[in-house]
Amino acid sequence: MSASSGCKEATVVSSTVPDWSREKPQKFWDPGRKLLLAIRQYQIWAERDGMFSFIMQKWMVLRHVFWTSVVSSDIPLNCNIGGGVLIPHPNGVVIHPKVKIGVNCLIFQQVTIGGRGTEQVPVIEGHVDIGAGAKILGGVHVGAHAKIGANSVVIDDVPSGAVAVGVPAKIIN
Repeated sequence: MSASSGCKEATVVSSTVPDWSREKPQKFWDPGRKLLLAIRQYQIWAERDGMFSFIMQKWMVLRHVFWTSVVSSDIPLNCNIGGGVLIPHPNGVVIHPKVKIGVNCLIFQQVTIGGRGTEQVPVIEGHVDIGAGAKILGGVHVGAHAKIGANSVVIDDVPSGAVAVGVPAKIIN
């Protein structure tokens, strides 16, 4: 589209290269980004040795506990979340510690990503949008650029680029 038409061109979000600018806190009170920052900084300090690293890990644990309490979420410090993830409204988000979440995903409030009473947990590829209240349970695989509708319950694989909605979730495109 031309610049004179007044319409913005759609920007393509990568499913493989993290856009770290998405995670940078925008203001003092930015709970989702501050919670992710505490997790990221803890993981950085946990890889290092020494007394200062030990002290910084403890400080990051305190920050994590604070932001987790503020937003009533359960996102563990040892989780495997790719870069560039957005959690604009982190209230009630629950993520199993063994879940793998790809880069540049968007996770809304009240989302649960975890097991179904087995050791198997979801694997979510890059740039997946997960609507409010959605549940992704069990050893499912969600492909890149997929969209999970609000309040959907995903218990089967979702292919790349697909839209899944409903209880249980069905592919609609």
